[in-house]
Amino acid sequence: MGYNGQKQAYLAAIEATLPLATAPERPAALAEAMEYSLLAPGKRARALLLLGVYRGLATDDHLDATAFSFASALECIHAYSLIHDDLPAMDDDDFRRGRLSNHRRFGEALAVLAGDGLLNEAFERMSVCVVKAECWEDAQKTAKALAVIAAAAGSRGMVGGQAEDMAAENRTITQDVLDSVHEKKTAALIAAALEAGVLLGGGNPSQAALARQAGRKLGIAFQIQDDVLDVTANFTELGKPTKSDEKNSKVTYVSLHGLEPARREAAALYAEVRAGLAGMPLQDDFLAMFVDELSARRK
Repeated sequence: MGYNGQKQAYLAAIEATLPLATAPERPAALAEAMEYSLLAPGKRARALLLLGVYRGLATDDHLDATAFSFASALECIHAYSLIHDDLPAMDDDDFRRGRLSNHRRFGEALAVLAGDGLLNEAFERMSVCVVKAECWEDAQKTAKALAVIAAAAGSRGMVGGQAEDMAAENRTITQDVLDSVHEKKTAALIAAALEAGVLLGGGNPSQAALARQAGRKLGIAFQIQDDVLDVTANFTELGKPTKSDEKNSKVTYVSLHGLEPARREAAALYAEVRAGLAGMPLQDDFLAMFVDELSARRK
């Protein structure tokens, strides 16, 4: 199976794991709002990164179900973060992925609750894997992967990055501050996806460290690329309004250094990611090819 076939197989499996389990006690309106964002078309980048490194390292498939549960949990966390990012108190965006943002569709109160529900859904999905582990070794792998993702999603990672991003609005900031925002808000969860894939795949500590470092660079490159696209792309390509960083008076790599330097920095970081991943004993080139695809994205 070639890269495209492998990617489509992964995506089909991810999509199958995303819907919420039937739960009569969950309010129907809340479930609708949660799935509105969770099931919206997207790149599923974090999920694919986890699966790519997991499948590249795993010597057997007995943790496949766990890996796909973790992949879907990452999508829950990402979807929740987008719901909250779009709120009027945050970035105040009316569109996401080509349609109304969650709060514009369901109202602010239900959107906040939908985000809260998705965050908790993510941890329920991962913790169930720990509980259902068939042996101590598997329980350790899943617990460690859960801890990595929890740290990346919280106040020391993604949430902290969003707080720093908001605090930096309408201010003149340095490259160090911008780097901190990028590393926490975007790179932390991407790095966690790769590191969790290593842990679930039975990789060793040095491989986990390598994945974490590659993920950090990949996340920063991804964010710089987003900054570039916010200036150069259009609504049809992005599925949301462009020039939003300028509207919100946010300092970005583009506003700090210019468009072409931003493009060069993103390209250099993607090259470093490829070099780093080349040092891992992966059984196929899916991950490298997916990184190449991300580097060329237009949305």
